[in-house]
Amino acid sequence: MPVGNHAPMTEIFLGREAVGDGLRQRDLRRFYRSVFRGVHAPKWAALTLQDRTTAAWLATDRTGVIAGIAASALHGAEWVKDTEPIEVLAGDRRGQPGLIVRRDRIGDDERTVIAGLPVTTPARTAFDLGRHLKRPEALARMDALMRAAPYAVDDVQALAARYGPVRGVRQLRELLPLVDAGAASLPESRLRLRLIDDGLPVPETQIAVYADEGWLVGYLDMGWRGIKLAVEYDGDQHRTDRRQYVRDIRRLPLMESLGWEVVRVVKEDRPAEVLQRVRAAYLRLTDVETDDFAEVTRKNWPKREFGREGAA
Repeated sequence: MPVGNHAPMTEIFLGREAVGDGLRQRDLRRFYRSVFRGVHAPKWAALTLQDRTTAAWLATDRTGVIAGIAASALHGAEWVKDTEPIEVLAGDRRGQPGLIVRRDRIGDDERTVIAGLPVTTPARTAFDLGRHLKRPEALARMDALMRAAPYAVDDVQALAARYGPVRGVRQLRELLPLVDAGAASLPESRLRLRLIDDGLPVPETQIAVYADEGWLVGYLDMGWRGIKLAVEYDGDQHRTDRRQYVRDIRRLPLMESLGWEVVRVVKEDRPAEVLQRVRAAYLRLTDVETDDFAEVTRKNWPKREFGREGAA
């Protein structure tokens, strides 16, 4: 089952079927371990997300549909850990550690098959992500899915109309217009949502910057082209990818020489301090007084009554 880096598949099986085929109970206990109730894997195996996704499906006796973050990974979305809980749509099963069972309805047109596993379609996956996750994580995961497997917002809206006032649908409807495939990491998505919640206009992502001679200098994570203000999130790649770090160190002075002001953000920064820095730069570059800020950005102000619990 190809997921992520196409890791080789570990032997995952239902214990009762293996015993029925001749595996001795003592060998099952000696050489294998339980992944979920009744589902086993070799004791030596370091289980990948694809292994655990297969195990989750087997735990439903092959009746469930993979959903949520695991489904997004099957569609190619990045930044999903091997230890992520697996969600399945299965009406008559119980959840257990690492396995989330949802009893939501699902239509035949909302499922597909990836490498032999039943999986929610991209639109249905986005529908579930936007409803069940906390607000910042929901947008981040919908961004990542849109980046990997583009889906039509209208299709997700149609599902919301199909199922009516189900849990989390108001939050989903608020977040859908903000989904942006240009987000290059989960923290970038969360940061973009903070900026919007602070009353700033929705920032553009992956802004291409060209030198006067016409050659491409590079891309900025997010910002406002009209006032040449950008916000750059320095993620973990700056510790793990030295080449990327050096490129960024050389790129940003060129951006600034072309008139861009760049606010750099790292994981350790306090959100309130980040918002203060960006707001101050925005006010200065737009020549707007602090008291007038809310009026200037009013048309971009989020509908805070929707899905505010868990906001970061």
